Formats: sequence, structure tokens, C-alpha cells
Amino acid sequence: MGRMIIILALVLNLISAALFIGLVNRPVYDDPYNIFDVHNYATRGLSVDTLLSQRNPPGPTSFLWMAAGVRLLGGGELRDARIANLMSWLLLGAGVLIGTKYSSSPQLWYGALLVLLVFPHTLEATATILTEGPALLFAVAGILAWTEFASRPNITPRLFALGMLGGTLMGLAVTCRQYYLALLPAAALFAFYQWRRLASHEKFRWLAGVILSLVLTAIPVILLVLVWKGISSPGMATGTSYNHTWKATVGGNLSRPPVVAFYIAAYLLPFTFPAMFQLRASQRRIGLLVAVMGGIGVTYFSSLFLQPGPLNSLIRMASRLPYGGTVLFAVIAIGVIYNGASVCCLLWGQRDSLSSRAPVVFAIFAVAFFIAEQFGVGGNLPFYDRYVLQIAPFLGLIAFTVLPRLTPSRLTALACLSLLSHGMLWRFAFGP
Repeated sequence: MGRMIIILALVLNLISAALFIGLVNRPVYDDPYNIFDVHNYATRGLSVDTLLSQRNPPGPTSFLWMAAGVRLLGGGELRDARIANLMSWLLLGAGVLIGTKYSSSPQLWYGALLVLLVFPHTLEATATILTEGPALLFAVAGILAWTEFASRPNITPRLFALGMLGGTLMGLAVTCRQYYLALLPAAALFAFYQWRRLASHEKFRWLAGVILSLVLTAIPVILLVLVWKGISSPGMATGTSYNHTWKATVGGNLSRPPVVAFYIAAYLLPFTFPAMFQLRASQRRIGLLVAVMGGIGVTYFSSLFLQPGPLNSLIRMASRLPYGGTVLFAVIAIGVIYNGASVCCLLWGQRDSLSSRAPVVFAIFAVAFFIAEQFGVGGNLPFYDRYVLQIAPFLGLIAFTVLPRLTPSRLTALACLSLLSHGMLWRFAFGP
């Protein structure tokens, strides 16, 4: 049943996105600088000059993917780039459905794909030229292959090939979206976690293979940094790309990690409900106390936590009533923190059995490092809540570990999220 639901969600997404691409042939959510970079790579190819002239903060590989579609299809540039992006989602869905047949944790990967398909921003990223599609394709395929390789003590030629392929794909994911830098320390920590569990006679050969795979992960990243002389494009590092409005570079940032953690917990809530009702009575009291105190703190700094996205829009609507926005945000913040604490408690309760579920361990490490790396995000570029889409598969792995059953109530919640995703895309068809 779960596999059929995933196939249905994938097909519906692809049909909706294809109809949108066919009917709406004008820029909507397609940033003009995205179009510029696609055009740049499509007409001039890949070179040091084109890399240095890139205007957007993400890495070049997603734009190169869409530029390849433009050159291959030879039609309208905007539509061809969107079609190429659509194909990345088709390959992602097909790759997971096929690859999980050979995985040791197929049900968890089904859950990861299902969460990704119904995520509110997924269709926007499927039918426009946003860069998340190719990035997720490389990241999910790479992690699926690499965790299978790194979780097995005996390295066969097939597993070795999987590990090298997975490492390379994870590196390409970083060159699509630099936030995937979190995959490198997550993979290193996962390797250390696995190494401690191996017998002494297995360690050397296994460790040599893992190190080689991580070197392959690092190579594309190092090459990009050498060309850009940094992790973001020169235009974004100097603040000249967006009319001197936005700047993205490496720097200290103490406020961004709590904001990112909050939005991750917010999107985790509908995927893990009703985890909060599965705690023991003593845990509920402590969790509720933490949630109330944390919710008050988050509400006090609401101007910091309300980043561009649907939550911000909802609070703005409620603010038309006296104290409506403040009260609603406080209730949401308390619920988000309480649910997040509940998920952490349930994961801790399953810690002994997690060792046999390698993808979940990797997902926990990846989410933790995704939050931690925000300390180094300098500049003034806000954290659009769409960015959580990049770690949606990890949230799916965690959600279906805590709550493995796909109950009618959970199906209803996922269906509502899917409808929201379709609505967020098709509103552009009727706008100016």
C-alpha cells in the first residue's frame, strides 16, 4: 500500500508540474537571475569565466543541469529549463523506488520519498527553475548508495562501486546547493560510528574504502572553492549580484541556527503527529514546560523567527485582529517545540535499535550539521523556509522511524500537505 501511495503522489506531482509548464510560459517564481545563469551556461558552456560571472548564491551544477536541457531540447529557454528540472524529480522518484529494492531499509526510504513528494514547496521546485531538484537528486541518490556501502563490514566489488558513486554524487549535491556541505561531516561522523562497531580484522579495508569515497565527495567542492575563492559566487560574496541588496558569504551568525532549528521542527510536526501523545506522563510534563518557556522566548523574538514563507503569511493574516498574530504564533511555537521535544525523546528511547537502521543515523547527523553550519552563514540573505526542502528526506527518515505506521490520520495530514503544495504552485497561474 505504501509503495502505491508513493507512486500516486509522484505521478500527480509530475502531471501537475507538466501541465503548469505547458500552460504558464512566463516567469513566475523563476528568479530573473536564475534565468540569467541558465542562459549563461547554455550559451557559453562551462568555463572559469562563466563560473565567475554566476550571479546566484547556489552552486553551478543545478544551473548546468538545466542549461543542458536547454541545449538538448532547443526550444524556448524558460520552458526547456523547467522540463530539465522536472526530469530531475522524475529520476529522483524512479531512482529511490528502484534503489530501495536493494536497500536494507526500504520502508524508511519510502517514507523519506513520501515526505519529500508532499512537502509544501516541492511542486514550486519541480515546475520552475529553482535549484532544489537536481540537488536533491544527487544528494538522495548519493546517500542511498553511500549508506549501503558504509553500513556493511565486508566490502565487495559491488559495494565498493556503490560507495564511490555515492561519494561522488554527494559532492555534486554540494556544488548544487552549498547547504549540503553538512553531508561531509555527517558522513565522517557516521563512518566513525560504524568503525567502532567493526571487528578489528575488518577495520582497515573498510576504512580505506570509506576514506576514498569521502575524498571523491570533497573533490568537486574543492574545485569550486578554488575557482570562486570561496563557497559562494563572487557576485554574492561582494553583494553585487542583486543590485547591492543581498550578500552571502562565510561569516559568524549566532541568530541563524535557532531560526533554522525552529523551521525544521515546524515542518517536522505534521509528519510526526501524533508523536506528542506517545510520551510518558513525566515526559509530557517536562516537555510541556520546556515548550511553554521556549514558545514565550520565540514569540518575544518573533521578528527574527518569522522568515519569508507560508508561516509568515499566516501570521500576517492573523495580525489583522488585535493581538491575533502574536497569540497564533505563540500557540504554534509551543506546539512546534513540544512536538520536537517529543520526537527527540522517542528517538532516544529507540537508540539501541537505531544501529541497524543506517539511513536514520545518517539523517540525524545530517540534520544536526545542517543546523550547525548556519553559524558560518554570513551576509544578509534570509533563511527562506523553502530551504528546509533540502533536508525533507532526512525528516522523512526520522518521522517514519518514530512513527512507522501510515495510519488514516497521517494519510489525511500528508494529503493536506500535498494539496497545499499544489495550491502554492497554481496560484502563480492566476497571478499577474
